[in-house]
Amino acid sequence: MSVRVLIVDDQALFREALATLLEVQPEIDVVGEAGDGEEAVRLCAELRPDVALMDLRMPVLDGIAATARLRAEQPDVRVLALTTFDDDEDVFAALRAGAVGYLLKDVSSTRLVEALVAAQRGESVLQPSVAAKLVAHVARLPAETPRPSTTPLSDRELEVVRLLADGRSNREIAKTLFLAEGTVKNLVTSVLSKLQVRDRTQAALRAKELGLF
Repeated sequence: MSVRVLIVDDQALFREALATLLEVQPEIDVVGEAGDGEEAVRLCAELRPDVALMDLRMPVLDGIAATARLRAEQPDVRVLALTTFDDDEDVFAALRAGAVGYLLKDVSSTRLVEALVAAQRGESVLQPSVAAKLVAHVARLPAETPRPSTTPLSDRELEVVRLLADGRSNREIAKTLFLAEGTVKNLVTSVLSKLQVRDRTQAALRAKELGLF
């Protein structure tokens, strides 16, 4: 089944070019376009996309506010931020608002399609530079009260969590480690369980806290 995508960007030419690029991909079904966050929220309710590909800086209602509304009103719609900017304020605000991923507009078409497919599955997809910002942010935080001990990770699971911290998708991890994608999915599930976290981004941050890389 293809991923139903709503493209949200205030630049009409960019929206049209992106729609043309994605529509030829067999994994993707572009169901609509929105020029601002307010229109995006309305169209998500009407069209029920799997993923909203969301720009952040837009008129009327910006992408971060739209993401927060979608998380509250339409939690089944995954939001994948696609923007020109990767400054700390935008990155952290988008992820706090509920975006499952954060990519820059210079991303390759192959990577973008993989990210959309991953987002539909609920996976966190981060640009490597963004993943690095999150890890660095955690490293600067003061020490917290120790959490309950976690089950040690196997060598293979350690390899997986290090690649998660680089913002790699399951497919990319599988290629890097010469594993089947299903095997990687099982390893990620095991990592989340052992680290006592809910998603891939939290796994990378928790591993950093524990000094695993």
